[in-house]
Amino acid sequence: MIFDISRSLSPVIAVWPGDTSFSLKHDLKRSQGDLANLSTLTLSAHTGAHIDAPCHFSDDVPAIDKLPLSTFWGVARIVTVNKADGPLTPDDFAGVDFSLAPRLLIHSPASESDPARFPEKFIYPAPELADFLGAQGIILLGVDAPSVDPVESKTLTGHHALLKNNIAILEGLILRGVPDGIYELVALPLKIVGGDGSPVRAALRVK
Repeated sequence: MIFDISRSLSPVIAVWPGDTSFSLKHDLKRSQGDLANLSTLTLSAHTGAHIDAPCHFSDDVPAIDKLPLSTFWGVARIVTVNKADGPLTPDDFAGVDFSLAPRLLIHSPASESDPARFPEKFIYPAPELADFLGAQGIILLGVDAPSVDPVESKTLTGHHALLKNNIAILEGLILRGVPDGIYELVALPLKIVGGDGSPVRAALRVK
């Protein structure tokens, strides 16, 4: 069984405040006598389910095309956190066995939110959680929130803490209807030279 955990891209999808909204322009249409249908996409690299490259928030670090694909393809674990906003700490994951999967996907109430409305509040990892996950061997953190830092952040502390611990960042998932457990994750970025991020088609297959 396969779960699609990507948000649908359309003009109604909410984007980070100030980011370019999604649009699809039909340049050619067979219905109008053209040989083929052809369209142009306009969107931020951080629309919907997406990966943040380290160069999104830091200097002299890899762009999206330099990240190893193996990070975004492999065994992952979903853990539900019944917390709508604020920082997550190691205490929120008491009893979780992190040896079962090197990729952690956090299911929060954000997965139940209206995709057309940008959430003002959501959960994000505290620096001590990033350190804890790094010590547990986690290589990727996926969230259903739009970011691993709050909207008002001026320092992107969560991003930097995850980078320090060599944990890749996958944001904007939708985990509604997916039970907690172990899965095979596929969430590959586009090979955008010098890109600071990339949308992905994220999916989970039951192990």
